[in-house]
Amino acid sequence: MEEKEFGLNDVVEMKKPHPCGVNQWKVIRMGMDIRIKCEGCSHSVMIPRKEFSRKMKKVLVRHEE
Repeated sequence: MEEKEFGLNDVVEMKKPHPCGVNQWKVIRMGMDIRIKCEGCSHSVMIPRKEFSRKMKKVLVRHEE
């Protein structure tokens, strides 16, 4: 399985949408765990990196530095 590339402040799409109906998540913290924030309702969730890589579908918007 290839390693998906994502970075801090990228907007990603997960395999399942958030219960609020939006499927856009902003990566707000990276480490052993990844914290993502829903772009629709601003709810944040912390997911282990391995599980995040498995549940992420694609990067929608790359953060420009």
